[in-house]
Amino acid sequence: MADNVSLIDPKSLDRNPDNPRLVFRQDDLDSLQKSIADQGILVPLTVFREGRGYRLLDGERRWRCALKLGLSKVPVIVQPKPERLQNLMMMFAIHHARTDWDPLPTALKLQDLEDEFQRRHGRAPTETELAGLASLSRGEVRRLKKLLGLPDQYREELLEELNKPRSEQILTVDHVLEATTAASQLRRRGIVDDRGEEKLRRSIVNKFRTGVIQSTVDPRKLARLARAVERQEVPMATAQRVTERLTEDDSYDINSAFHDSVEKVDFEHSVEQLSLRLQEALKEHKRRRYGLSPALSTTLRALVREIKILLE
Repeated sequence: MADNVSLIDPKSLDRNPDNPRLVFRQDDLDSLQKSIADQGILVPLTVFREGRGYRLLDGERRWRCALKLGLSKVPVIVQPKPERLQNLMMMFAIHHARTDWDPLPTALKLQDLEDEFQRRHGRAPTETELAGLASLSRGEVRRLKKLLGLPDQYREELLEELNKPRSEQILTVDHVLEATTAASQLRRRGIVDDRGEEKLRRSIVNKFRTGVIQSTVDPRKLARLARAVERQEVPMATAQRVTERLTEDDSYDINSAFHDSVEKVDFEHSVEQLSLRLQEALKEHKRRRYGLSPALSTTLRALVREIKILLE
């Protein structure tokens, strides 16, 4: 065994309260426990001294399995005890490369990290500073901040979902965030009021649960409806009618609401934008004095025929 690795009783260890991993799924623990039972703990736990015992920096799942198996000794590497801010930063850095982190527990610990920075420095960290402290990108920080802005009831629902076996989980963080953004877009355009915004969000979340809405990105179509109302391409009354039905009718999905309100307008708007870009490209082609290749000439003639048919 390496010189810097010690063997200690796992009962002398305690979990780190600053660990961003709050959820430990039983099926994952069972698989790891079998591996440890067969081969032992191959990667030492990282700990620091705390009172008469030790506290974990890395290896909580291995520690839990060791206790369950009744192991009398586990290999550890003992590090100097960090201060609270450093401890939080180390926990984020240690787990940064792991892809199985759950976003909501991570967001809750990000709030602790931000609070500890403010306590020490007398000001809140900037987004860039917070990203550096947590070993995350600024985009990841913004996403986690959105989760912290969710009402408690949604955060509790998501944590309950995370404690289920993976095969039984339905509702995800992305479902709730997409529903939140969609409802907010409609509220900002005056299509729903504050109460209607929450009722719509709840309806969308429930429809994700029941499978009425299956695509995570379907709520983005409601943002297209909001923009169409803003451009006065769809009457406010139409938008409010489909939104109310989406809120009240348990079987009415977003694709149906989109079809009943903005689908035609949205498609025509896309065609209009493509046409404008084509016009600019053709003008540039002319300005550069390029000759027409046979292939481009054939394509443009076919396009002219389609335009004539459409206009007639």
